[in-house]
Amino acid sequence: MLQRIQSIFLFGVSLCMGMALAYYIWGEANPEQTKGIVFSAIDMQIIDFGAGTADRSDDQVLETQNTWYLAALAIAASLIALISIFQFKNRLTQMKLGALNSMLMVAFLGICFYKVNQFESLVNPLAQGNFQLGFFFPAVALVLNAVANRFIRKDEKLVKSVDRIR
Repeated sequence: MLQRIQSIFLFGVSLCMGMALAYYIWGEANPEQTKGIVFSAIDMQIIDFGAGTADRSDDQVLETQNTWYLAALAIAASLIALISIFQFKNRLTQMKLGALNSMLMVAFLGICFYKVNQFESLVNPLAQGNFQLGFFFPAVALVLNAVANRFIRKDEKLVKSVDRIR
């Protein structure tokens, strides 16, 4: 039964975790300097903005650090949510997959916080960076996953109560 409400929430989890790959998680640009940092699920880059032209044609990447493990966590969470949609006949497995997915998303957010604290002092320790859309998508996915798990649990209770009546 793919038309259940939790399937919509689980699809939203998968979509949000996929979107976390497409957007930056955090960025810092210092107006007094020409350097800035952008942090995504794939890598962190220290960028020299050059002359500050609007078209960004002369931007130069000074340093890159791979953060592929964040991309792996996001892809795993997205795939687990999709697999969970098709486990509708086994609600206990769905609940276990939902719990695993929650742990992956919390790990993603925790590593993001750790890395942001680490990257903050690379360019200008006094400047403060901003969280971008890529950080908020996993947080939304975590909420959607919790709501989906609630509806899965509700379905399981309904099935047990119907079995008791028989």
